[in-house]
Amino acid sequence: MIPTVAPTVRILAHAPDGGEAHRSLPEEMPVALVYNGGTQAVMMATPADIEDFATGFTLTEGIVGALPGVEIVAHEDGIEARMWLAPEAEAALSARRRAAVGPVGCGLCGIDSLAQAMRTLPVLPAGGLTLSPSDVKFALMELRDWQPLHDETRAVHAAGFWRPGDGILLAREDVGRHNALDKLVGALARAGIDPASGAIALTSRLSVEMVQKCVMAGSPVLIAVSAPTAQAVRVAEVAGLTLASTSRGEVHVFTHPGRIAHPPPQPPRGPHAVR
Repeated sequence: MIPTVAPTVRILAHAPDGGEAHRSLPEEMPVALVYNGGTQAVMMATPADIEDFATGFTLTEGIVGALPGVEIVAHEDGIEARMWLAPEAEAALSARRRAAVGPVGCGLCGIDSLAQAMRTLPVLPAGGLTLSPSDVKFALMELRDWQPLHDETRAVHAAGFWRPGDGILLAREDVGRHNALDKLVGALARAGIDPASGAIALTSRLSVEMVQKCVMAGSPVLIAVSAPTAQAVRVAEVAGLTLASTSRGEVHVFTHPGRIAHPPPQPPRGPHAVR
């Protein structure tokens, strides 16, 4: 049976002073992503929102541009997400085959060449979405209210989609930060929400593979609570992605800063205003 919510387990933890307490910890299990009967990747993931995960992985990895149907099959030792591709998509997939177990800490596991690791990305259109520094801070603050599994376990990451005027529309959690992002992208696609209309907010560090997935999803702004790596900045710059993070209450924008700017000053009001 596939869980409808992320399952947790109560585990006894021992403190250095001899005390004991039960902690809620998140479950994880192997999730096989299967295309046309062949396994493309096996990822350790939180066993919830698996259809979102399979859909998002398919889109962010550039496997197919259209949404595949997903059949979820539970096994004693894990979960299969079965998808079927058109012949041309299957042929493209065979050119960059993945066939390895992916630990939750690695977003590129199974890639079999350096060229695949640094794949060519589409370039996002200039302009469009514009945020203020306050929007960036608020998006990350609001994401905290969408993390019930984190509140219970303190052991998972979250990815949320924030849109001006609406706030966080969707969020997903997972033991793997890449999985959380894939689940979010899949949820957006299945809900018919355009990723270009808002920003993606993360609780994790901004590594290059997170940038790649965000660009493939089509969201123009990626923000997080942690600074990016140097390579993530280089990739984001070329792909037209705005990359920003917060530190000690300050917003730092690393690429394409035109999408995040202070609002223009308002004209003075009152008896001393210039007429």
